[in-house]
Amino acid sequence: MLLRRTGLLVGPVLLAVFLCLMKLPCAGAEGGAQPGVMRGSIGDAVLVLSGPWRFHPGDDAAWARPEFDDTSWGTLDLTPPEGSYDPVVGSTGFVPGWTKHGYPKLAGYAWYRLKVVLGNNQSETQRLALTMPLDFDDAYQIFVNGEQVGAFGRFYGDGVTYYNSEPSSFALPAAMHGGTLTIAIRMWMDPSTPLVSEDTGGLHGPPILGESSAIETMLRLAWDSVNRTQIGNVMVLVFLALGLTLGFLLFGFDRRERAYLWLGFACCADFLNIGMVTLGYYRTIVPMMQETVLLDVLLVPTGLCLWAVFWAYWFELESKRRIAKIAFTLTALLMTGMALVRPPVLGTVIPLEATAWLVPLTAVLKLMPGVLILGIAILGMRKRAADGWLALAPIVLQIVRSYREELTVLGVPVILRLGPVTLTVGTVAALVMLAIVSVLMVRRFMRGQRESVLLRLEIEQARQVQNVLIPEAMPAIPGFAVESEYRPAQQVGGDFFQIIPAANSGVLVVIGDVSGKGTPAAMTVSLLVGSIRTLVPTTQSPGTILSVLNERMIGRSQGGFTTCLVLRVDADGAVTVANAGHLPPYLNGSEIDVSPGLPLGLVAGSYAEGTFWLREGERLTLVTDGVPEARNKAGELLGFERTAALAKESAEMVAKQAQEFGQTDDITVLTIRRVAAKAAPSMHVEALVPSPAGD
Repeated sequence: MLLRRTGLLVGPVLLAVFLCLMKLPCAGAEGGAQPGVMRGSIGDAVLVLSGPWRFHPGDDAAWARPEFDDTSWGTLDLTPPEGSYDPVVGSTGFVPGWTKHGYPKLAGYAWYRLKVVLGNNQSETQRLALTMPLDFDDAYQIFVNGEQVGAFGRFYGDGVTYYNSEPSSFALPAAMHGGTLTIAIRMWMDPSTPLVSEDTGGLHGPPILGESSAIETMLRLAWDSVNRTQIGNVMVLVFLALGLTLGFLLFGFDRRERAYLWLGFACCADFLNIGMVTLGYYRTIVPMMQETVLLDVLLVPTGLCLWAVFWAYWFELESKRRIAKIAFTLTALLMTGMALVRPPVLGTVIPLEATAWLVPLTAVLKLMPGVLILGIAILGMRKRAADGWLALAPIVLQIVRSYREELTVLGVPVILRLGPVTLTVGTVAALVMLAIVSVLMVRRFMRGQRESVLLRLEIEQARQVQNVLIPEAMPAIPGFAVESEYRPAQQVGGDFFQIIPAANSGVLVVIGDVSGKGTPAAMTVSLLVGSIRTLVPTTQSPGTILSVLNERMIGRSQGGFTTCLVLRVDADGAVTVANAGHLPPYLNGSEIDVSPGLPLGLVAGSYAEGTFWLREGERLTLVTDGVPEARNKAGELLGFERTAALAKESAEMVAKQAQEFGQTDDITVLTIRRVAAKAAPSMHVEALVPSPAGD
């Protein structure tokens, strides 16, 4: 069987070449010839066995014998009708199959027979050979004078294994050099083949009988024609190889951009698809049934799905994960539908009559990924404006190449002839689409690299600012054991804290978190810390400090917010606290009920103060949201209950446990414990390292 989806046009090219180079005798050249009989001579040329052949459905080994009487059989003319063309591929010189010659429901076996009466001028030393048309459905055996001289496909018992066709010639025995040759062709067609086209069945061109050297020349020309028609596929394979290499390589450099990864997967699926099709023309390795399953049932639906997911990630749609789930669901449905209308399921599990509704249903399912891609394109163009329109051309080309067969059914021309090279619209669309997509990917990567360089510079600047603001040494405060742990996330965040000796041998503690990352957050922290240090000599009231900070932050938040908690612990253990939307403190692992107040910079107003006691030996713990919001690989948060349990531990242990659970933000932990004797403060600040590119 010719895998007609690829547009291989060997037959008409071959016939045209030899009709120009040689004066070929044709069936019917001698007037009054009876059906199933041809008279002619070969000499050094060839004889095109066109004209009416005897034809009969069914199977009987006796039909190969030369003495069998076939006069009661019908006839089937293998002369290409004038102006005929293959409706699937568009090639001229096409002979419609037996489904168009009165046998619309015939599948399985049928026989062709023709008696060739050669002239007396045939040399006894001349060797004859026979070549079959490249386009046929689906397998055959050739008998000459009752002796099998060749076959394409494997016939065993009641089964047949058939392959994608390739140019073949079959030498006749030396004794068959003249006289009457009875050629009998045993054909077999799979029941699912008529689903490809309405004119399937048997031979789609005439066999050619000739002198062996002439047939060998034709065979070489046939392979040359195959090579020319596969140039397009080879070019697409090269582009796909570059595409998958580019996708995986760029993803290796920038793992945040998942579109690169999906591009690699999509190109990989298409590479396997087209590579298997192309290989099928040169090697009969994979039987047609298995190849159909791999292509139509697995690779084609998978490719459509992966391209849809790629475009969703390229446009960076918020619903890209949901779109991916929809695409994979459609793929599973399409795979199921394709499996039901392809052997071995069709004809065994599914009756042939069911194709009346299964084929239209499968066609609708195949269109759904295309509809999904169009929907993704519309959403993407709305979101990305100019960049979205740049992707419109490759998306349209992607749909054209994916639905070339459907365009053929609608009568859209799909064949392009560029001199000796024949290309399909799908091939051209694939080449242009892959070229544009590659340019878009490289363009995005280069832009991302520039942004990464700027981000690294910004992070380095923010790091320098933040390192200045984070206390390098803990002040010695008699009667208190103070510990701090600061563990920044990969990017510079907005956590800040200050520990300042207060009047009357107490301690003033400020902890907060500025929303955002990088330089803007660091500059806001700088403003806050500077204001705190300016205020402390004049007031150590937590409520007053927060009110002043709030006033200075109004109009400077730039859409963000800042949480802050200020508390003062006096020498006798009295604690005064005010809170601006920050996490409350923990006393011996129990959360203290503190009036939360609004974050800084939102509205003008004052902050209420609360009081409680810190007794000797008790531990007061303050944290930023990086602790309860730590998230493990399963997506589970550390949460407030675990945070409260950890609050009984040292600052180092709390920070370590939160970091190991799954750090997603800066982690800051402060602990204050009243002690009887003087205790050395403990402080640990991890070095802030700029985020490497791609993290």
